[in-house]
Amino acid sequence: MLKIMGKLMPTFLSKLSSLCVVGLMLFTNATFAMTEKAQAGPLRIAVAANFAPALKILLADLPNKEQFNLQIISAATGTLYLQIKHGAPFDLFLSADATRPELLEQAHLILENSRKTYALGQIALWSATQPISHLNALTHYEGKLAIATPDTAPYGAAAQQALTYLSLWPKIKSNLITGININQTFQQVRSQAVPFGIVANSQLVMNKLSGVIIPTHYYQPITQQLVIIKSSRQVALAKKISDYILQTNSQAKLQSLGYLAVTSSNPLDEAKL
Repeated sequence: MLKIMGKLMPTFLSKLSSLCVVGLMLFTNATFAMTEKAQAGPLRIAVAANFAPALKILLADLPNKEQFNLQIISAATGTLYLQIKHGAPFDLFLSADATRPELLEQAHLILENSRKTYALGQIALWSATQPISHLNALTHYEGKLAIATPDTAPYGAAAQQALTYLSLWPKIKSNLITGININQTFQQVRSQAVPFGIVANSQLVMNKLSGVIIPTHYYQPITQQLVIIKSSRQVALAKKISDYILQTNSQAKLQSLGYLAVTSSNPLDEAKL
């Protein structure tokens, strides 16, 4: 009996050892998967200041939104671009222009084929202190004018281009009050700290205010593009949010919020002053 057990023992121990190894591998894989999921954290969406309010409205209607942990970080496009270049842990970037997404693509920092146009912006002249019915209001205006910083904010660059088109830039540039982004510019005018300002039309629409929309042929198109950051650990969810923003219903919603449709022609291009 002892001889038989002696012969069987090595086989038994060998099989037991194999089972332990398999069990350890399964446990290790399961633990790794759980840890990876736990470390994923929120989906970090870097969004241009002008679009942050609209994005929140869109995401309020996101199906099964309670299942997703989304974190919105808002700033000027140029600021967010520099942060991404320096390794900021964003998953999705909604820019207020096409230049920065294209630069990130050239630097191989985005997911291939993820660069998409999601909105077309408009700018408008507005005052919280007096009604404005025409851009001619700027012709003899001697006071301060608020715009976003042209170097980092696409809406500020568009404002500079429009003023240049109207041959008003040399006269007005010394009286400019520049905000770090278009949201700050809007608040400067809304608080009446600055009498006139060039703001995003979407800001006026969402706040039920009226100004003078500046024809789009006065400035380069404000083509707003989104990209998925290559280093993202939540690519599938980033794609889901990207597709949701680009779908027909979301695009129709953006039109109602003061943006131009991505695919339609713009009647303001025919406007003449």
